[in-house]
Amino acid sequence: MTGPLSGRQALVAGGLVAAGAVVLTLTLWPDGDGPAGGGPGERDRTDVTPPAATTPVSPSAPHSDDPSPRPSPSSYPLSRAPSVIPAVREHKAARGPGWRPADGGRVVVAKADAERLADEGRLLAGELKLAYREGVKARAGDVELALVSGKANREAYTLSVKDRRARISGTGEAGVFYGTRTLKQAVRADGTAPEGVVRDRPAKPQRGFMLDTARKHFTARWIESRVRELADLKYNQLGLHFSDDQAFRIESDSHPEVVSAQRLTKAEVRRIVDLAARLHITVIPEIDSPGHLGAVLKAHPDLQLRDTRGQPARGAVDISKPGAARIVDDLLSEYAELFPGAYWHLGADEYLALTVRDPEASYPQLARLAREKYGPGARVRDLATGWLNDRADEVRQYGKQPKAWNDGFFRGGTVAAAGDIEVEYWTGKELGAREPLEYLNAGRKLVNLNDEYLYYVLGEPNEFRYPTGQRIYEQWNPLVLRGSRPVPTRFDGQILGARLAVWCDLADAQTPAQVAAGVRMPLRALAQKVWDPRQPSMPWAQFVRLAGKLD
Repeated sequence: MTGPLSGRQALVAGGLVAAGAVVLTLTLWPDGDGPAGGGPGERDRTDVTPPAATTPVSPSAPHSDDPSPRPSPSSYPLSRAPSVIPAVREHKAARGPGWRPADGGRVVVAKADAERLADEGRLLAGELKLAYREGVKARAGDVELALVSGKANREAYTLSVKDRRARISGTGEAGVFYGTRTLKQAVRADGTAPEGVVRDRPAKPQRGFMLDTARKHFTARWIESRVRELADLKYNQLGLHFSDDQAFRIESDSHPEVVSAQRLTKAEVRRIVDLAARLHITVIPEIDSPGHLGAVLKAHPDLQLRDTRGQPARGAVDISKPGAARIVDDLLSEYAELFPGAYWHLGADEYLALTVRDPEASYPQLARLAREKYGPGARVRDLATGWLNDRADEVRQYGKQPKAWNDGFFRGGTVAAAGDIEVEYWTGKELGAREPLEYLNAGRKLVNLNDEYLYYVLGEPNEFRYPTGQRIYEQWNPLVLRGSRPVPTRFDGQILGARLAVWCDLADAQTPAQVAAGVRMPLRALAQKVWDPRQPSMPWAQFVRLAGKLD
């Protein structure tokens, strides 16, 4: 869905972990699958070698920079899990002083890992005001980053704190990076990373934020600030909806005539994409079609869809005209290099030809081409589905996984949407919207953008209300795809994750600064709910206080 004011009549629709203070031990994470989504089974475990195994340090013989004697570990209270957002899923408590940044401390990366972990190491060193070193042995006061072999989730990590040093390991760079976020937050919240071992991984593989830059221009600097915010919360996706009826917001070489005066240059986009990649975030572009192309139609009025009376369908191209496909494919091809990530969002929602009582009578040119291409029983919806499939073919040749809004998929018909197109499910407020179970029962994979909880619509039109972090934190989970009712838990594996979406329908209702402030707690609440499948045990007020300490 690309904005609730876009043409179709709206219908208003009627713990065990989460707090950093909660101590979790391995007994809560049996090998294999645990309760409510389970803990990391053996295949998800990363290296758990304690730091002392790398360079043994006796409490009575600390490194030369700190000759003072050390208390016995038994003199310390049992540690508590680090205070972080999202909360870690497993913490094995221990007795000891923990780790804190101090003069002489370093972030250390082995020579063999330096090429892959240099970005993570330098970033953490700068944040904690430590030195960065490659190819040296870790000592007391250091943080060691390491890649390890194994079949664990590439976003999983282990953070071990012992003998006044910390070791973060994972099978992938992303996992190590998330471990550095945990360490950074723990120090910010409490001054110290607690003694013991954290084993952590996300519940959902897609965790994101979507921004409508078409209706409202956001500067590259503002977007980069959101990228850094997302990274600290362990999000891994940023969606950019940069083309719609109001504007086309990225510089184009193939069709400069469609680009709006306020736009991002390609150099700015590359800077955003490069920053995101260093922080393990994929930027997902969206050029919505065959609807929501008003900015393109301003420069190409000959492609405007018109009914038998000559009335234009707002934002809709006439998909019976070959020029419509050519210009969209030109743009898809041009931006494939600019956005090297694995995903492409094709939109496909709210094609106004399909919102009238009798599409075949109102748009005979579409009905005629549908029959020519797909047989005598084909209808306009089949032509629209064929358009979606053709655009999916276009982006697949560049190695992209196609996505589309759920209302771009139609039941029945002669033509079916390709089975690999991921469904971005949003709608609970549009007439004729299909229930999530229709898609899930058909075996489709969904990403949750439930407009009841995860839609931040500027100006709150059509009785939308700005989402609150508290509602997300206390009432929502990824199974709640439409309204407030969850789908059965057996479908959990088909729900790939969730995104908070900002839509700028009434663009002047808020400034960019107000948008950033408005999404702050919803982003933190959502981060918790897509990382850990269990109901949070930390009360909301305490969660808010923790967020304040971490900012």
